[in-house]
Amino acid sequence: MDTIETQSKTDAALARRIVSDPKVMAGKPVIRGTRLTVDHILNRLAHGDTAEDILAEYAYLQPDDIRASLLFASRCMEDVSCLSVTAPA
Repeated sequence: MDTIETQSKTDAALARRIVSDPKVMAGKPVIRGTRLTVDHILNRLAHGDTAEDILAEYAYLQPDDIRASLLFASRCMEDVSCLSVTAPA
């Protein structure tokens, strides 16, 4: 199996870990089977927590849940230009 095919299968498996239901957390994307939102995971990572920190706090999570959150964010940004990035003065 080549790398692209392997990556595609991994991406598909990770994508299944993230769900959205209007009845759960107002429809925000969450990790399947939880009320833990993707944006919460991303915010924790952005503010310096490691995946290990998050996994220690939420024992029911698996490392692939963290990877799925990152992949979800990456996919959301593929076709969106929402940030104005400028060079420092």
